[in-house]
Amino acid sequence: MSTTTGTIFYKMTGSGNDFVMLDGRNARLEDWPVERIQAVCDRRFGVGADGFLILQPEGAGAVRMVFFNSDGSRAPMCGNAALCSTRLSFRLGLAPEGMTLVTDSGAFPTRSLDGVMAELNLPDFDAHKKMDIPLVAGEQGIWFANAGGPPHTVVVVDDIEKVDVQNRGRELRFHAGFAPKGANINFVQDPAKWSGKGPLPMRTYERGVEGETLACGTGAVSCAVALATIGRIDLPARLLSRGGFPLTVRATLGPKVTGVWLAGEGRLIARGVLEA
Repeated sequence: MSTTTGTIFYKMTGSGNDFVMLDGRNARLEDWPVERIQAVCDRRFGVGADGFLILQPEGAGAVRMVFFNSDGSRAPMCGNAALCSTRLSFRLGLAPEGMTLVTDSGAFPTRSLDGVMAELNLPDFDAHKKMDIPLVAGEQGIWFANAGGPPHTVVVVDDIEKVDVQNRGRELRFHAGFAPKGANINFVQDPAKWSGKGPLPMRTYERGVEGETLACGTGAVSCAVALATIGRIDLPARLLSRGGFPLTVRATLGPKVTGVWLAGEGRLIARGVLEA
């Protein structure tokens, strides 16, 4: 709600991937230029977030998610943002539990689940292809796919804790093989060289944020499908975000990956008022 005293916002997290979100019934897109989005996403002088969203009614049972990275660049899709948008849309009465989420990448069936969980049906996408990019120590291979939203690169590694996500992620994000827009870079643990139990850990360097984020929903889809394609895991699979929360991926493999569903957290942290 926009008033003379400020704008109500909602702070949400999807497995550690956090967002500032506005109800589009009371917020206008034209009031949010790049500089203002950057300011509200700043972690010292603003609310702090990986992304900024406005949720707009889009007819019966549908909501449009307008999504921006923290640098103010508009992005077509974000899996964790979609899960948070589904939960908040239901909470605010914008849509029922089962709804259609409209994004710049298309329209997706989504639904709220018990507690703070939601799930998202992503479109079919082409199977991953192996990239001819020189590896560094600890890397086993690099694969690429567009699993909805930004393009995703998957790097299978020996030890997820030894990865230099900031520097190696940035190097690959701007690699000529992903020009001109670049890609999100997802590092995922090789199951055969992992002594842990439970969901398989992954880490993400996210374009637009230009650093490591605590979770990436569509990145989790890419990691799970890439590992399943090369025979390292079976689907459905659970992956562990850097934020410490699991994401569940199910899909059917083939030349086209079909029946893709992502389930994860969409937790409301706080509601507040922006004074500027």
